[in-house]
Amino acid sequence: MIRALYTAASGMNAQQVNIDNVAHNLANVNTVGFKKSRVEFEDLVYQQSKAPGSPTSSTGEAPVGLEMGLGVRSVASARDFGRGNMRATSSPLDMAVEGDGLFQVTLPSGEAAYSRSGTFHFTWLSPTPTWQIVLGRWIGGSVVACITIAPATAIAAFVAGAPSAAGPAYVAAAVGSVSYIALFIAIGCITRRTAAWSLAIVFLVERLLGAALTGIAQLSPTWESRAIFVGYLDDPPQRLIRAGIPQGGDAIIRLAIVAIVALLVANWRMSHMRLSGASD
Repeated sequence: MIRALYTAASGMNAQQVNIDNVAHNLANVNTVGFKKSRVEFEDLVYQQSKAPGSPTSSTGEAPVGLEMGLGVRSVASARDFGRGNMRATSSPLDMAVEGDGLFQVTLPSGEAAYSRSGTFHFTWLSPTPTWQIVLGRWIGGSVVACITIAPATAIAAFVAGAPSAAGPAYVAAAVGSVSYIALFIAIGCITRRTAAWSLAIVFLVERLLGAALTGIAQLSPTWESRAIFVGYLDDPPQRLIRAGIPQGGDAIIRLAIVAIVALLVANWRMSHMRLSGASD
């Protein structure tokens, strides 16, 4: 009697799983690309009371045995990938697969995934690695700076009647611009109001605090680029020389370190970005 109750209870548990699966299918009746599933069952082990061929008397044998089943259990859910009903939408990005097949999509991690859902959207998430995005922006901005800002400073030196200062001016402007671009990329990845924060750092931190504190000036593209210019001049004016700041090649190395750190910060911050609202 107790065994019969346990066997019946196993059937109730299996049917509960089946009902839950049916409810899940009904709840997703309007989900685009949803594929219904069905639960598969299997019987449990059998308890053998009498084996086939066991003797029934001194001369006879039982042709069949006696087995008692112990119930049923759910073992798997199979998904039906048949085509669902199609309906027209007003979105040009809505698509559907007619017949067999799946959409292949690329996840932000770069891995491939497959789906029957044809509802697609434009998003800022990109399968391109974040370091390539950061490096591409930095290289693009650096190229523009080297063919616009740096030549302008060299031309200004010729116009001012100091052709010997054209080379140092070009190098200082190019290195300073390249480091500034890396710094602005990092600020853009960290803050929302990039322009306001960039102006605050340039005018308040670099110009005001950097003029008073040598420790800030040693990390400032403004002061370090001036030190590069001074270091490569044959006879630099004393008013441009500032004690405690490396000049020439040492200043270039200092700004290179600043640019590398800024790019690493930008890459780290971009890799941790998440959508926070519809405006993103």
